[in-house]
Amino acid sequence: MPRKERRIDRLRQKTGNVSLEDFEAMINAYGHVEPGAKHPKAIIGVHTMPYKRENPVKVCYVKELIAIIDSLEGKD
Repeated sequence: MPRKERRIDRLRQKTGNVSLEDFEAMINAYGHVEPGAKHPKAIIGVHTMPYKRENPVKVCYVKELIAIIDSLEGKD
C-alpha cells in the first residue's frame, strides 16, 4: 500500500487525535499550504480550506480534508 494511502487510512481511523505535522503532511501530499499566522489555507486542486494551526487538529478540519481528498479520488 503506498504511503499516501496509509496516511489517509490512519487519518480516517483517528480523526480525533491528529497531529498538526500529520495533517499538514497530508495537505502537502495532495496540494500545498498557503501561509498565514493562525489560519493558513490548504489549497488542494480547486478546493481552499482555511484551518487553525493548533495541535492536535480539530476533528472538523480532519473530516473536511478527508472529504476533499475523497472528492479528488472519486470516492463520493
